[in-house]
Amino acid sequence: MKLHNKAPQWNEETQSYVLNFNGRVTLASVKNFQIVHPNDLDYIVMQFGRIARDHFTMDFQYPMCPLQAFGVALSSFDAKLACE
Repeated sequence: MKLHNKAPQWNEETQSYVLNFNGRVTLASVKNFQIVHPNDLDYIVMQFGRIARDHFTMDFQYPMCPLQAFGVALSSFDAKLACE
């Protein structure tokens, strides 16, 4: 199965692109992301984001298993080490 990053939506109020994490993610970061099911873009398979300076939250559901979700979360740190 090929999963996709959810595309952010433009927010006129903040003049920026945003994703709706429904209160689970509290800080903006280049590491924040949501992965959606290819057949239903509203079905969020995994979301990952910053909640404090050195703390992150990760939520996932079927079809991902804990090991897959953890691996994806870890890989998000590798490519963006120098961005913040």
